[in-house]
Amino acid sequence: MQKPSLELKGSSFTLSVLHINHFDLDKVAAELDSKLAIAPQFFIGAPLVVNLSSITDPDYNLDALKDLLTSRQLVIVGITAAITEIATKAKALGLALIKSGKQSQTQPQMPKITKVISKNIRSGQQVYAKNGDLIIVGTVGNGAELIADGSIHVYGSLRGKAMAGASGDKHAVIVAKSIEAELVSIAGQYWLTEHIQANSTTKSGCIRLEGESLTIESLPL
Repeated sequence: MQKPSLELKGSSFTLSVLHINHFDLDKVAAELDSKLAIAPQFFIGAPLVVNLSSITDPDYNLDALKDLLTSRQLVIVGITAAITEIATKAKALGLALIKSGKQSQTQPQMPKITKVISKNIRSGQQVYAKNGDLIIVGTVGNGAELIADGSIHVYGSLRGKAMAGASGDKHAVIVAKSIEAELVSIAGQYWLTEHIQANSTTKSGCIRLEGESLTIESLPL
């Protein structure tokens, strides 16, 4: 039997949620640009839902916000948690209204896959572990990028950028034999070199997220 020309099926996708917490679009643009500079190849073209729960002004310029985000090559799927007036504007702009809700406990989980690489990661290289952890048996050079939806383990020196919990996993960690990173990030919270140095007295350590702040602890010898 010939298949119909279209089919409507239920499915689920992981989407990043961008929370807009300030009405001043200049401030939003400045902070957004600084975050995009961290890993531009990871964010460009990524589908986003915009959370507007902090915006209570009915005259908020949603059109300008949309232009700002699309000018940075971000793909806006829809908005969530908006007041009625802003939701009406969103419909006029062709944006979907997405209801936020708790994740069902019966929803099947994607199997975790551990990606193991036994070589040095050189400057300019990017390694991404989708739906799992990333293990590097070697050194990560300056200018290299590690990205994982799960945790990142480096059995050597970590001198580049390491972004764990890229899909929002706040339980992810970054572990390295020697942390000399340009940037570390877990579920969107990040430290630059100066923050790492200010919060650590040890080279070998484990970085994790506690609440909304990163912490680092030394590894047992």
